[in-house]
Amino acid sequence: MVLNSIDIAMRLGLSFLAGAIIGFERASRRQVAGMRTHVLICMGSTLLMILSIWLPQEFSHLKNGDPGRIAAQVVSGIGFLGAGAMIRLGNNVRGLTTAASLWLIAAVGMTIGAGLFLGAAIAEGLTLAALWGLGKFESRIFPAERNKTLEFNFKNGDPDINKLLSTVKSFGVRVLSMDVAQAFDQKGAKLRLLVGFPSATDMPRLLRALKTIKGLENVGLKEKY
Repeated sequence: MVLNSIDIAMRLGLSFLAGAIIGFERASRRQVAGMRTHVLICMGSTLLMILSIWLPQEFSHLKNGDPGRIAAQVVSGIGFLGAGAMIRLGNNVRGLTTAASLWLIAAVGMTIGAGLFLGAAIAEGLTLAALWGLGKFESRIFPAERNKTLEFNFKNGDPDINKLLSTVKSFGVRVLSMDVAQAFDQKGAKLRLLVGFPSATDMPRLLRALKTIKGLENVGLKEKY
């Protein structure tokens, strides 16, 4: 099928709508890439896909016309924008989902540009289901948590580490790593834990439970974003 002005306008309009829908969901979660970013990426990839199809048609006398040549560069080039959407905060990385949505919306744009409207519509619907439905499902099964550092000072050189770890884990706190660089001696011991605190953790109650451990002198809590 030869592309005409109506086809081009319709495909660009559909890509505008597809990008706006996914971008609205990302903007509602205050992500770095919102509606404008998703719309521009989706329309840009659609336009490049249209160009990829139009060039071999317009220059049909050339034998080496390949509609997929420009589109292949979009797939690799969109990775730079995805990397810009990711932010590393301490031990956490934010923006992976937004980076994936940028990559996906570029694929949707190319699909629309190629005229595969059903495939683009199905991908758009499944993307919304993943961002909305799976997001709520994950938050119930895997509650949000923040990484923090717990520092323990013991009076003696032989602390009950097993009881300490079991007490921490009983409050739903995940132990990510344990600092064993500082050796225990007869004067005292120090222990540092990197843990993941669920948002619903009762911190005062946890601290009271830790104080019952024999030999524990004090507990320090530091933020790890």
